[in-house]
Amino acid sequence: MSVLTEISENLQQGKAKVVKELVQKAIDDGIDVKIILEEGLLHGMGIIGGKFKNNEVYVPDVLIAARAMNAGSELLKPLLASSGVKAKGTVVIGTVKGDLHDIGKNLVRMMMEGKGLEVIDVGIDVSVDKFISKVKETNAQIVACSALLTTTMGEMKNIVEGLKAAGMRDKVTIMIGGAPVTDQYCKSIGADIYTPDAASAADEAAKACLKA
Repeated sequence: MSVLTEISENLQQGKAKVVKELVQKAIDDGIDVKIILEEGLLHGMGIIGGKFKNNEVYVPDVLIAARAMNAGSELLKPLLASSGVKAKGTVVIGTVKGDLHDIGKNLVRMMMEGKGLEVIDVGIDVSVDKFISKVKETNAQIVACSALLTTTMGEMKNIVEGLKAAGMRDKVTIMIGGAPVTDQYCKSIGADIYTPDAASAADEAAKACLKA
């Protein structure tokens, strides 16, 4: 079994310490850092994402797999930066103003990171202005907004309108999600993408970044 296969399989089992040791071994063996990332870490996280989508694994499994991925990524980040490897795209993610829920948002962030995207998490209770300023600062291709309350869904429309007013609407893809949110609502406010689960959100974000 190759070290890359071992990284993928141990990541899927959430063995953070083992994954870190294997990533270091791969680095020491002279394997290209981009290959370690894509064929080891991202491969494993991709499998977990697919299983999560099909209800074969659950939230705790995703959390421990993501922790294992982060343990390996920490070793790779400085090497990736020095070798000029860039993330596949940048996403600004947050829960909208007035809403303090973050479990769904955190899952989406982990899944997106598992697709090789750079995800800037602006947290919970995030104002329109904060979303916009972070997009400007990072040149993000995607804004991902989460709401778990029907009373805070209106903030998503405000984000769409705010990006229009700032002259940035055409430069970003707006993704929305959360328990009360629907595809119909997404269309009605002029957002771009609605997805019902974290794995689908990551898939759509990766596709959107390819087109950007």
